[in-house]
Amino acid sequence: MPVIDGIEAMRQIRAGQTNREQRSVIVAVTANAMEGDREQLLAEGMDDYQSKPYGLEQLRELLRRWLEKPAVG
Repeated sequence: MPVIDGIEAMRQIRAGQTNREQRSVIVAVTANAMEGDREQLLAEGMDDYQSKPYGLEQLRELLRRWLEKPAVG
């Protein structure tokens, strides 16, 4: 990202979400997949992680995981 990285973008989004009901699902998508990246990004506050390249079935599964979750409340 040209001005801020994904972690800082996520922090700024989360800062504006004071109510859990407003919480957006944020998935880190990265081409620079290194060992430990998933754990680090999840610890930073990302909800999920997907490394590139990925196929249609991987994208479907990721969407299914988050779209089928019950609403918070």
